[in-house]
Amino acid sequence: MKKTFLILIFLCSYLLTAQSQIAPNTVVTPPEKVLFTFQKEYPGKVAVWTLKYVGDDDDEIRYEGKFKTNENTESLAVYDNLGVLKAFETQIPLSMLPQKAQSYLKKNYPPKAIREIAVVVDDKNKTTYEVGIEKDSKFYDVVFDKNGGFDVIVQKD
Repeated sequence: MKKTFLILIFLCSYLLTAQSQIAPNTVVTPPEKVLFTFQKEYPGKVAVWTLKYVGDDDDEIRYEGKFKTNENTESLAVYDNLGVLKAFETQIPLSMLPQKAQSYLKKNYPPKAIREIAVVVDDKNKTTYEVGIEKDSKFYDVVFDKNGGFDVIVQKD
């Protein structure tokens, strides 16, 4: 009887602990500071917010607000928990990539492999271009610098 009671207590405490943790990429409501900054920077826009853990030990929280800047363009604003904008990403057509990046893509990937293209500006005002590529049923981001020079390939989960 004591063992059953002890197991039941451990099970209940485990379930309560698991419920209090928010899984990454779950739709959330960000802190007031984040909402205030977003509404100030993008008045009239409505974002769907998710939570992401970043940093060397996944010890930093980022709130990602996905929204439409116009009827055809999706954007993503990334904030820390103090409401500081960490990055802004927006979709662009292939023609807006620097010529050097376009040449690299044409040489190395078939057009049907390209799934999405975005320009990203981080909090240090560094501009990069991310091109989502699907190859062998895996998704990769091919990253270019602001001049279109190849930077790195990152596999996405």
